[in-house]
Amino acid sequence: MTLLLLIIIYLAFISLGLPDSLLGSSWPAIQPMLHVPVSYAGIVTMIVSGGTIVSSYFSSAIIKKLGTGLVTAISVIMTALALLGFAYSGNFLWFCILAVPLGLGAGSVDAALNNFVALHYEARHMSWLHCFWGVGATLGPVIMAYFLKQEGRWDMGYRTIGFIQLGLSIILFLSLPLWTKVRKEAETEKEENNTELSRSEILKKKGVLSALFAFFCYCAIESTAGLWGSSFLVFSKGITAETAAKWVSLFYLGITAGRFLAGFLTMKFDNRTMIRTGEGIILFGILLLFLPGGRLTLMAGLLFMGFGCAPIYPSMIHETPRRFGKVISQSLMGMQMACAYIGATFMPPLFGAIANATTFLLYPAVLLLFLCMMVILSERSTHAVTEG
Repeated sequence: MTLLLLIIIYLAFISLGLPDSLLGSSWPAIQPMLHVPVSYAGIVTMIVSGGTIVSSYFSSAIIKKLGTGLVTAISVIMTALALLGFAYSGNFLWFCILAVPLGLGAGSVDAALNNFVALHYEARHMSWLHCFWGVGATLGPVIMAYFLKQEGRWDMGYRTIGFIQLGLSIILFLSLPLWTKVRKEAETEKEENNTELSRSEILKKKGVLSALFAFFCYCAIESTAGLWGSSFLVFSKGITAETAAKWVSLFYLGITAGRFLAGFLTMKFDNRTMIRTGEGIILFGILLLFLPGGRLTLMAGLLFMGFGCAPIYPSMIHETPRRFGKVISQSLMGMQMACAYIGATFMPPLFGAIANATTFLLYPAVLLLFLCMMVILSERSTHAVTEG
Protein backbone atom coordinates (compact mmCIF):
# COMPACT_ATOMS: atom_id res chain seq x y z
CA MET A 1 0.00 0.00 0.00
CA THR A 2 2.87 2.36 0.80
CA LEU A 3 4.44 1.70 -2.60
CA LEU A 4 1.11 2.19 -4.40
CA LEU A 5 0.54 5.48 -2.60
CA LEU A 6 4.04 6.63 -3.50
CA ILE A 7 3.39 5.86 -7.19
CA ILE A 8 0.20 7.94 -7.02
CA ILE A 9 2.13 10.83 -5.45
CA TYR A 10 4.71 10.63 -8.25
CA LEU A 11 1.88 10.88 -10.79
CA ALA A 12 0.48 13.86 -8.89
CA PHE A 13 3.84 15.66 -9.13
CA ILE A 14 3.88 15.15 -12.91
CA SER A 15 0.35 16.58 -12.92
CA LEU A 16 1.55 19.54 -10.87
CA GLY A 17 4.17 20.38 -13.50
CA LEU A 18 2.02 19.91 -16.61
CA PRO A 19 0.17 23.28 -16.52
CA ASP A 20 3.11 25.38 -15.27
CA SER A 21 4.78 25.96 -18.65
CA LEU A 22 1.63 25.70 -20.77
CA LEU A 23 0.63 29.36 -21.06
CA GLY A 24 4.06 30.50 -22.18
CA SER A 25 4.26 27.89 -24.94
CA SER A 26 0.72 28.54 -26.21
CA TRP A 27 0.37 32.30 -25.79
CA PRO A 28 1.75 33.27 -29.24
CA ALA A 29 -1.14 31.28 -30.76
CA ILE A 30 -3.75 32.42 -28.20
CA GLN A 31 -2.99 36.15 -28.18
CA PRO A 32 -4.14 36.95 -31.76
CA MET A 33 -7.43 35.14 -31.13
CA LEU A 34 -8.11 37.14 -27.97
CA HIS A 35 -7.15 40.47 -29.62
CA VAL A 36 -5.13 41.65 -26.61
CA PRO A 37 -1.54 42.91 -26.28
CA VAL A 38 1.20 40.31 -25.92
CA SER A 39 1.99 41.62 -22.41
CA TYR A 40 -1.43 40.49 -21.14
CA ALA A 41 -0.01 37.01 -20.56
CA GLY A 42 1.61 38.56 -17.50
CA ILE A 43 -1.82 39.43 -16.10
CA VAL A 44 -2.99 35.82 -16.33
CA THR A 45 0.26 34.62 -14.77
CA MET A 46 -0.06 37.07 -11.88
CA ILE A 47 -3.62 35.90 -11.16
CA VAL A 48 -2.48 32.28 -11.14
CA SER A 49 0.41 33.18 -8.83
CA GLY A 50 -1.88 35.15 -6.54
CA GLY A 51 -4.22 32.18 -6.17
CA THR A 52 -1.27 29.89 -5.51
CA ILE A 53 0.12 32.16 -2.78
CA VAL A 54 -3.26 32.44 -1.05
CA SER A 55 -4.05 28.72 -1.16
CA SER A 56 -0.54 27.81 0.00
CA TYR A 57 -0.78 30.12 3.00
CA PHE A 58 -4.18 28.81 4.11
CA SER A 59 -3.58 25.18 3.08
CA SER A 60 -2.95 23.98 6.62
CA ALA A 61 -6.52 24.64 7.80
CA ILE A 62 -8.00 22.99 4.70
CA ILE A 63 -5.76 19.92 4.97
CA LYS A 64 -6.51 19.61 8.68
CA LYS A 65 -10.22 19.45 7.91
CA LEU A 66 -10.23 17.33 4.74
CA GLY A 67 -6.96 15.39 4.80
CA THR A 68 -4.08 15.34 2.34
CA GLY A 69 -5.64 12.82 -0.04
CA LEU A 70 -8.96 14.62 -0.49
CA VAL A 71 -7.29 18.04 -0.79
CA THR A 72 -4.97 16.65 -3.49
CA ALA A 73 -7.87 15.08 -5.42
CA ILE A 74 -10.01 18.24 -5.23
CA SER A 75 -7.06 20.45 -6.22
CA VAL A 76 -6.26 18.33 -9.28
CA ILE A 77 -9.87 18.35 -10.44
CA MET A 78 -9.91 22.15 -10.01
CA THR A 79 -6.88 22.49 -12.28
CA ALA A 80 -8.41 20.02 -14.75
CA LEU A 81 -11.65 21.99 -15.04
CA ALA A 82 -9.72 25.26 -15.34
CA LEU A 83 -7.60 23.87 -18.20
CA LEU A 84 -10.68 22.54 -19.98
CA GLY A 85 -12.27 25.95 -19.50
CA PHE A 86 -9.26 27.60 -21.20
CA ALA A 87 -9.82 25.32 -24.19
CA TYR A 88 -13.34 26.70 -24.66
CA SER A 89 -12.64 30.34 -23.74
CA GLY A 90 -13.26 32.94 -26.39
CA ASN A 91 -12.23 36.10 -24.56
CA PHE A 92 -9.57 37.38 -22.19
CA LEU A 93 -11.96 37.88 -19.26
CA TRP A 94 -12.66 34.14 -19.09
CA PHE A 95 -8.92 33.45 -19.11
CA CYS A 96 -8.56 35.69 -16.04
CA ILE A 97 -11.53 34.07 -14.27
CA LEU A 98 -10.25 30.54 -14.92
CA ALA A 99 -6.77 31.50 -13.73
CA VAL A 100 -8.20 31.74 -10.19
CA PRO A 101 -9.08 28.03 -9.69
CA LEU A 102 -5.90 27.06 -11.56
CA GLY A 103 -3.79 28.95 -9.01
CA LEU A 104 -5.83 27.88 -5.98
CA GLY A 105 -5.58 24.21 -6.95
CA ALA A 106 -1.84 24.34 -7.58
CA GLY A 107 -0.98 25.94 -4.23
CA SER A 108 -2.98 23.51 -2.08
CA VAL A 109 -1.68 20.35 -3.71
CA ASP A 110 1.92 21.61 -3.61
CA ALA A 111 1.85 22.32 0.14
CA ALA A 112 -0.10 19.12 0.91
CA LEU A 113 2.15 16.70 -0.98
CA ASN A 114 5.44 18.32 0.01
CA ASN A 115 4.65 18.05 3.70
CA PHE A 116 3.26 14.52 3.35
CA VAL A 117 6.42 13.27 1.63
CA ALA A 118 8.67 15.17 4.07
CA LEU A 119 6.95 13.40 6.96
CA HIS A 120 6.57 9.88 5.62
CA TYR A 121 9.29 9.22 2.99
CA GLU A 122 13.06 9.43 2.68
CA ALA A 123 14.90 12.44 1.28
CA ARG A 124 15.62 10.70 -2.01
CA HIS A 125 11.92 10.58 -2.84
CA MET A 126 11.63 14.33 -2.30
CA SER A 127 14.38 14.94 -4.88
CA TRP A 128 12.93 12.47 -7.36
CA LEU A 129 9.42 13.85 -6.93
CA HIS A 130 10.61 17.34 -7.83
CA CYS A 131 12.46 15.78 -10.75
CA PHE A 132 9.10 14.37 -11.87
CA TRP A 133 7.63 17.86 -11.59
CA GLY A 134 10.27 18.81 -14.17
CA VAL A 135 9.09 15.93 -16.36
CA GLY A 136 5.55 17.33 -16.23
CA ALA A 137 6.75 20.87 -16.94
CA THR A 138 8.66 19.53 -19.96
CA LEU A 139 5.77 17.39 -21.29
CA GLY A 140 3.31 20.30 -21.22
CA PRO A 141 5.00 22.30 -24.02
CA VAL A 142 5.71 19.07 -25.95
CA ILE A 143 2.00 18.20 -25.99
CA MET A 144 1.08 21.77 -26.88
CA ALA A 145 3.67 21.88 -29.69
CA TYR A 146 2.16 18.74 -31.23
CA PHE A 147 -1.29 20.30 -31.47
CA LEU A 148 0.02 23.70 -32.57
CA LYS A 149 1.34 21.92 -35.64
CA GLN A 150 -2.22 20.79 -36.33
CA GLU A 151 -3.37 24.16 -37.73
CA GLY A 152 -2.58 26.00 -34.51
CA ARG A 153 -5.01 23.98 -32.35
CA TRP A 154 -3.86 25.33 -28.99
CA ASP A 155 -7.32 24.51 -27.60
CA MET A 156 -6.69 20.81 -28.24
CA GLY A 157 -3.48 21.07 -26.22
CA TYR A 158 -5.37 22.47 -23.23
CA ARG A 159 -8.17 19.95 -23.71
CA THR A 160 -5.75 17.01 -23.80
CA ILE A 161 -3.90 18.05 -20.65
CA GLY A 162 -7.21 18.84 -18.97
CA PHE A 163 -8.43 15.29 -19.63
CA ILE A 164 -5.12 13.89 -18.34
CA GLN A 165 -5.70 15.83 -15.13
CA LEU A 166 -9.27 14.56 -14.92
CA GLY A 167 -8.04 10.98 -15.25
CA LEU A 168 -5.53 11.55 -12.46
CA SER A 169 -8.21 13.10 -10.23
CA ILE A 170 -10.28 9.91 -10.62
CA ILE A 171 -7.27 7.84 -9.55
CA LEU A 172 -6.78 10.13 -6.56
CA PHE A 173 -10.41 9.84 -5.48
CA LEU A 174 -10.19 6.05 -5.74
CA SER A 175 -7.01 6.08 -3.65
CA LEU A 176 -8.54 7.97 -0.71
CA PRO A 177 -8.71 4.84 1.53
CA LEU A 178 -4.90 4.58 1.23
CA TRP A 179 -4.52 8.00 2.89
CA THR A 180 -6.91 7.28 5.78
CA LYS A 181 -4.52 5.26 7.97
CA VAL A 182 -1.74 7.84 7.60
CA ARG A 183 -4.11 10.66 8.47
CA LYS A 184 -5.33 8.89 11.62
CA GLU A 185 -1.75 8.26 12.74
CA ALA A 186 -0.91 11.95 12.22
CA GLU A 187 -3.97 13.04 14.20
CA THR A 188 -3.05 10.66 17.05
CA GLU A 189 0.49 12.04 17.12
CA LYS A 190 -0.82 15.60 17.33
CA GLU A 191 -3.19 14.66 20.17
CA GLU A 192 -0.31 13.06 22.08
CA ASN A 193 1.91 16.10 21.62
CA ASN A 194 -0.94 18.59 22.00
CA THR A 195 1.39 21.43 21.01
CA GLU A 196 -0.17 22.72 17.78
CA LEU A 197 0.59 26.40 17.41
CA SER A 198 -1.02 29.35 15.66
CA ARG A 199 0.76 31.06 12.76
CA SER A 200 1.83 33.97 14.97
CA GLU A 201 3.31 31.52 17.49
CA ILE A 202 5.09 29.62 14.72
CA LEU A 203 6.65 32.84 13.43
CA LYS A 204 8.10 33.47 16.89
CA LYS A 205 9.96 30.16 16.95
CA LYS A 206 13.71 30.40 16.51
CA GLY A 207 14.85 30.10 12.93
CA VAL A 208 11.40 30.22 11.29
CA LEU A 209 11.61 33.72 9.79
CA SER A 210 15.07 33.00 8.40
CA ALA A 211 13.79 29.77 6.86
CA LEU A 212 10.84 31.56 5.23
CA PHE A 213 13.06 34.21 3.65
CA ALA A 214 15.53 31.53 2.54
CA PHE A 215 12.69 29.98 0.49
CA PHE A 216 11.94 33.43 -0.91
CA CYS A 217 15.57 33.90 -1.97
CA TYR A 218 15.91 30.45 -3.51
CA CYS A 219 12.86 30.88 -5.74
CA ALA A 220 14.02 34.39 -6.64
CA ILE A 221 17.28 32.83 -7.89
CA GLU A 222 15.65 30.02 -9.84
CA SER A 223 12.93 32.10 -11.49
CA THR A 224 15.16 35.10 -12.27
CA ALA A 225 17.89 32.87 -13.69
CA GLY A 226 15.43 31.04 -15.93
CA LEU A 227 13.40 34.02 -17.11
CA TRP A 228 16.20 36.47 -17.91
CA GLY A 229 19.03 34.12 -18.93
CA SER A 230 18.29 34.54 -22.64
CA SER A 231 18.08 38.34 -22.38
CA PHE A 232 21.43 38.42 -20.56
CA LEU A 233 23.05 36.37 -23.32
CA VAL A 234 21.50 38.40 -26.14
CA PHE A 235 21.90 41.95 -24.81
CA SER A 236 25.12 41.59 -22.82
CA LYS A 237 27.03 38.82 -24.60
CA GLY A 238 25.93 39.27 -28.22
CA ILE A 239 24.45 35.78 -28.58
CA THR A 240 21.63 35.31 -31.09
CA ALA A 241 18.13 34.85 -29.67
CA GLU A 242 17.78 31.33 -31.08
CA THR A 243 21.11 30.20 -29.61
CA ALA A 244 20.37 31.89 -26.27
CA ALA A 245 17.09 30.02 -25.94
CA LYS A 246 18.89 26.70 -26.47
CA TRP A 247 21.59 27.57 -23.95
CA VAL A 248 19.10 28.55 -21.24
CA SER A 249 17.55 25.09 -21.58
CA LEU A 250 20.83 23.86 -20.03
CA PHE A 251 19.77 25.56 -16.79
CA TYR A 252 16.55 23.53 -16.67
CA LEU A 253 18.39 20.40 -17.77
CA GLY A 254 20.75 20.91 -14.85
CA ILE A 255 17.83 21.16 -12.41
CA THR A 256 16.01 18.08 -13.73
CA ALA A 257 19.09 15.85 -14.08
CA GLY A 258 20.55 17.20 -10.84
CA ARG A 259 17.45 16.24 -8.86
CA PHE A 260 17.60 12.74 -10.25
CA LEU A 261 21.23 12.42 -9.15
CA ALA A 262 20.52 14.15 -5.82
CA GLY A 263 18.08 11.39 -4.94
CA PHE A 264 20.99 8.93 -4.83
CA LEU A 265 23.30 11.35 -2.99
CA THR A 266 20.76 11.85 -0.19
CA MET A 267 21.28 8.20 0.74
CA LYS A 268 24.76 9.21 1.95
CA PHE A 269 24.51 12.92 2.79
CA ASP A 270 22.03 14.74 5.03
CA ASN A 271 19.80 17.63 3.93
CA ARG A 272 22.07 20.36 5.32
CA THR A 273 25.06 19.01 3.39
CA MET A 274 23.00 18.83 0.20
CA ILE A 275 21.85 22.45 0.65
CA ARG A 276 25.37 23.73 1.25
CA THR A 277 26.77 21.75 -1.68
CA GLY A 278 24.07 23.17 -3.96
CA GLU A 279 24.87 26.70 -2.82
CA GLY A 280 28.55 26.16 -3.62
CA ILE A 281 27.77 24.86 -7.11
CA ILE A 282 25.46 27.82 -7.82
CA LEU A 283 28.27 30.16 -6.74
CA PHE A 284 30.66 28.48 -9.17
CA GLY A 285 28.12 28.81 -12.00
CA ILE A 286 27.53 32.50 -11.28
CA LEU A 287 31.27 33.22 -11.17
CA LEU A 288 31.62 31.63 -14.63
CA LEU A 289 29.11 34.18 -15.97
CA PHE A 290 31.32 37.02 -14.67
CA LEU A 291 34.30 35.76 -16.66
CA PRO A 292 35.04 37.23 -20.12
CA GLY A 293 35.27 33.71 -21.59
CA GLY A 294 33.43 32.48 -24.66
CA ARG A 295 30.57 30.16 -25.43
CA LEU A 296 31.68 27.18 -23.34
CA THR A 297 32.08 29.32 -20.22
CA LEU A 298 28.56 30.75 -20.53
CA MET A 299 27.02 27.36 -21.23
CA ALA A 300 28.86 25.82 -18.28
CA GLY A 301 27.74 28.67 -16.04
CA LEU A 302 24.06 28.07 -16.81
CA LEU A 303 24.42 24.30 -16.46
CA PHE A 304 26.21 24.55 -13.10
CA MET A 305 23.62 27.00 -11.79
CA GLY A 306 20.93 24.44 -12.64
CA PHE A 307 22.87 21.61 -10.98
CA GLY A 308 23.33 23.79 -7.90
CA CYS A 309 19.64 24.62 -7.68
CA ALA A 310 18.67 20.95 -7.99
CA PRO A 311 19.16 19.69 -4.41
CA ILE A 312 18.35 22.88 -2.50
CA TYR A 313 14.56 23.19 -2.73
CA PRO A 314 13.74 19.49 -2.08
CA SER A 315 16.26 19.36 0.79
CA MET A 316 14.89 22.52 2.41
CA ILE A 317 11.37 21.07 2.24
CA HIS A 318 12.42 17.66 3.58
CA GLU A 319 14.34 19.30 6.44
CA THR A 320 11.28 21.24 7.68
CA PRO A 321 9.72 18.62 10.02
CA ARG A 322 13.16 17.58 11.24
CA ARG A 323 14.17 21.14 12.00
CA PHE A 324 10.93 22.50 13.47
CA GLY A 325 8.93 19.40 14.44
CA LYS A 326 6.21 17.30 12.81
CA VAL A 327 3.32 18.95 14.63
CA ILE A 328 3.73 22.38 13.03
CA SER A 329 5.24 21.21 9.76
CA GLN A 330 2.02 21.44 7.71
CA SER A 331 1.27 25.00 8.82
CA LEU A 332 4.87 26.01 8.27
CA MET A 333 4.99 24.22 4.91
CA GLY A 334 2.10 26.33 3.62
CA MET A 335 3.85 29.50 4.78
CA GLN A 336 7.09 28.39 3.13
CA MET A 337 5.32 27.65 -0.15
CA ALA A 338 3.67 31.08 -0.03
CA CYS A 339 7.04 32.80 0.49
CA ALA A 340 8.55 30.72 -2.31
CA TYR A 341 5.80 31.75 -4.75
CA ILE A 342 6.12 35.41 -3.73
CA GLY A 343 9.83 35.29 -4.56
CA ALA A 344 9.18 33.55 -7.88
CA THR A 345 6.37 35.94 -8.80
CA PHE A 346 7.72 39.37 -7.93
CA MET A 347 11.52 39.23 -8.12
CA PRO A 348 11.90 38.44 -11.85
CA PRO A 349 9.70 41.40 -12.96
CA LEU A 350 11.58 43.67 -10.55
CA PHE A 351 14.92 42.62 -12.00
CA GLY A 352 13.52 43.02 -15.52
CA ALA A 353 12.52 46.61 -14.78
CA ILE A 354 15.93 47.39 -13.26
CA ALA A 355 17.84 45.75 -16.12
CA ASN A 356 15.70 47.49 -18.71
CA ALA A 357 16.53 50.86 -17.13
CA THR A 358 20.24 50.05 -16.72
CA THR A 359 21.90 46.94 -18.19
CA PHE A 360 21.50 43.18 -18.25
CA LEU A 361 25.12 42.90 -17.16
CA LEU A 362 23.61 43.05 -13.66
CA TYR A 363 22.19 39.53 -14.16
CA PRO A 364 24.99 37.55 -12.43
CA ALA A 365 25.44 40.25 -9.77
CA VAL A 366 21.79 40.10 -8.74
CA LEU A 367 21.86 36.31 -8.67
CA LEU A 368 24.97 36.50 -6.47
CA LEU A 369 23.18 38.91 -4.14
CA PHE A 370 20.20 36.56 -3.73
CA LEU A 371 22.57 33.63 -3.22
CA CYS A 372 24.47 35.41 -0.44
CA MET A 373 21.20 36.30 1.27
CA MET A 374 19.99 32.70 1.02
CA VAL A 375 23.23 31.31 2.47
CA ILE A 376 23.12 33.72 5.42
CA LEU A 377 19.43 33.05 6.12
CA SER A 378 19.75 29.28 5.78
CA GLU A 379 22.74 29.13 8.12
CA ARG A 380 21.05 31.47 10.60
CA SER A 381 17.98 29.21 10.65
CA THR A 382 20.14 26.11 11.17
CA HIS A 383 22.16 27.63 14.00
CA ALA A 384 19.06 29.12 15.69
CA VAL A 385 17.42 25.70 15.84
CA THR A 386 20.62 23.98 16.96
CA GLU A 387 21.22 26.51 19.73
CA GLY A 388 17.55 26.41 20.71
